[in-house]
Amino acid sequence: MSLNLVEIARLAATAAEEKKAQRVNILDIRGLSIIADYFVVCHGNSQTQVQAIVDAVRKRMEKAGVQPRSVEGMSDARWVLMDLGDVVVHVFHKDERDFYDLERLWGDAAQVEAQ
Repeated sequence: MSLNLVEIARLAATAAEEKKAQRVNILDIRGLSIIADYFVVCHGNSQTQVQAIVDAVRKRMEKAGVQPRSVEGMSDARWVLMDLGDVVVHVFHKDERDFYDLERLWGDAAQVEAQ
């Protein structure tokens, strides 16, 4: 199965939502950045939940044939970054999400519907 980038972002968002991730957003950053085309941003309310969200996204991606290039921040589980190539998944602990406020920083990015 070959997925396009928005399908990968939506699949990651769905996997996160299934683990009760909060405020799941997909940002279309094409034309705003050279680092990726889409960001998936969400948060959990505990380090355990953050880790569970990341594990669920990783398993869903691997099942779909998408291999994460890297996953950073799992040991602290305060801000975990999963590099899926042109899709980057940010799973925050609630406190870090409120502090870094990526949606404000990337305020020019269009929102993409998860479904």
